[in-house]
Amino acid sequence: MRVIDSHTAGEPTRLVLEGGPSLGDGSLAERALRLEQEHGDFCKAVLLEPRGHDAIVGALLVPANAPDCVTGVIYFNPAGNLGMCGHATIGLAVTLAHLGRIGPGVHRFETPVGVVSVELHDTNTVSVVNVPSYRYLKDIVVVVPGVGPVRGDVAWGGNWFFLTKDGGVPLEYEKIPELAHVSLEIRRALASNGITGADGGEIDHVELIGPAKSAHNHGRNFVMCPGGAYDRSPCGTGTSAKVACLAADGLLAAHTIWRQESIIDSTYELFYVPAEGESAPAGAVLPTVKGSAYVTAQSELLFDANDPYISGIRGS
Repeated sequence: MRVIDSHTAGEPTRLVLEGGPSLGDGSLAERALRLEQEHGDFCKAVLLEPRGHDAIVGALLVPANAPDCVTGVIYFNPAGNLGMCGHATIGLAVTLAHLGRIGPGVHRFETPVGVVSVELHDTNTVSVVNVPSYRYLKDIVVVVPGVGPVRGDVAWGGNWFFLTKDGGVPLEYEKIPELAHVSLEIRRALASNGITGADGGEIDHVELIGPAKSAHNHGRNFVMCPGGAYDRSPCGTGTSAKVACLAADGLLAAHTIWRQESIIDSTYELFYVPAEGESAPAGAVLPTVKGSAYVTAQSELLFDANDPYISGIRGS
């Protein structure tokens, strides 16, 4: 299996170029569901130890249904599929440019939750026009064991997020173990209390938010992803959800730049315009996320049938 790795603002992406499973025909959402339901071992084998680690996000190239798209792509992590992934989309654009498949300019990628537009500015810098993002619930309170009452918003940015300032742990790199523990407890409490996104969508991301460390930036976050790995980047879909909440509260005007820090001090730059069209939820915005990615490796993954860990180390 031939893969190429990159990182976007510190968060890794592994793009599968050859050797992925055949997913048949149908919509991209249908093919993504087949990947999750029928090829879970493939996803884990590609990402987990001993070939990788649980923070890597996979990107599987598939034929697009939309004729104006360069490619279709399904994003996944060891826990399952991701609807959209901002950092991986930036990484995909930079990687396709590295391979000579696209050049500077605007391109379209089809994802299971909609078509996104990307602009490759130069070798490493990309802007992604994300899917319409919106706040679904405001000021939800959940009692979290060991933490207490936590208040936050439920918002969509391509995945479902619970965003809160009430984690009780400073957003500092040295506090990552405590931040991870609190985030996982919040996610468990949301599930046990039946708090979901629209149509019962699982809230599989928790975003702890706070003030920026740098005076040049506007906010800082710690994002817990499905599977228990934290996002090294500021999280494109998570910051899209954050911007949607700011817009809903009248705290960020359209076209105004928002610079978001991650827990490792990497940054994204965002702005939004109102989302248009009958399919866009009421009050939705269309965020643009700008960041940089770097290709880190090209390799061939080998799978020996006698290897007891051919499908990855599940506890890793």
